[in-house]
Amino acid sequence: MQRVQSPIVPVVAELIRASPGTISLGQGVVNYPPPRQAIAAIEQFLGNPDNHKYQHVQGIPELIGSITEKLERENLASTAAREIVVTAGSNMGFLNAILAIADPGDEVILLRPYYFNHEMAVTIAGCRPVIVDTDDAYQPQLESIEAAITARTRAVVTVTPNNPTGAVYSRTSLQEINRLCGRRGLYHISDEAYEYFTFDGATHFSPLSISGAEAHTIGLFSLSKAYGFASWRIGYMLLPSKLCDPVKKIQDTNLICPPVICQHAARGALEAGLAYCEPHLERLAAVRELVLRGLSELGERILVPRADGAFYFLIRISTEMSAMDLVERLIREHRVAVIPGTTFGVDDRCCVRVAYGALERETVAEGVGRFVQGVKAIVG
Repeated sequence: MQRVQSPIVPVVAELIRASPGTISLGQGVVNYPPPRQAIAAIEQFLGNPDNHKYQHVQGIPELIGSITEKLERENLASTAAREIVVTAGSNMGFLNAILAIADPGDEVILLRPYYFNHEMAVTIAGCRPVIVDTDDAYQPQLESIEAAITARTRAVVTVTPNNPTGAVYSRTSLQEINRLCGRRGLYHISDEAYEYFTFDGATHFSPLSISGAEAHTIGLFSLSKAYGFASWRIGYMLLPSKLCDPVKKIQDTNLICPPVICQHAARGALEAGLAYCEPHLERLAAVRELVLRGLSELGERILVPRADGAFYFLIRISTEMSAMDLVERLIREHRVAVIPGTTFGVDDRCCVRVAYGALERETVAEGVGRFVQGVKAIVG
């Protein structure tokens, strides 16, 4: 555990608490509430005493049925020769997957900038994260991924739409990575937590839809983002059937069963479906444009690579200052918080992640204004 990095969000939260009035552009959540169908499902749950007992380790059948319909309709993912496992968020799904497919000392390829909890989970499992750089637009480089494969490699991880960069990987790129994994006997772990969050004509492609990929593709999904209940901790996995028993052993040990009240809420959310999310996504797209306009005032002081997804920008800043030093000064002197790129593995340049999903439009505008003025004052 000494080798596992400390999660940065609580560290930044402490800095924010020490600087009252700070606007946080740090945490990756949405600002809208769960759909009414999710709340109604909780009310129904409370009326049945049997709901308060342990239930299926894999998830309640009613929710698994709803997830099956969603995967086949929206992700074009066949559930034949596959199993669905409901998890306490997709972070748990990722750790389940790593523990099921890898032994201590095995390697897992992560693309940099990586999602920090993925790197932490690989290390916690006693495995070795092998970090492969994306290109200047934060897109995967197939040749670099293939060059990093060794006899100990067990999986390649993709996150698209991406946290922390907001990049959306192309269908071609994901198909090539998936075929590479199949050819080399590796798993392709596809984290699709932000599948609905795409902008400017970008579309999300799920590797789970690739014909012939059933035996080596693991999909991870979250209801936290799209349906506005991050604290309820419900996600799910679609995995090859051969991995179901190992994952159930892991999940039974860590969790016994996913929180049943949240599973009922999740079923209600899926009943509301994408139609509930779309108006919120339209408003988020307008906030995104506001952020881009604000950042444009910084000119050559920053570089904002294309980010057509999620609700993040990973911004490169023209300074020799460390990212954490910049973050601390922005909080102390300008009352605005962002996340340093070092936590995502970017340590050769000053990068910060700006998240714009958690706040109302007016607050985001004020926060971006403070960020712009802060960068001007600190960087010059």
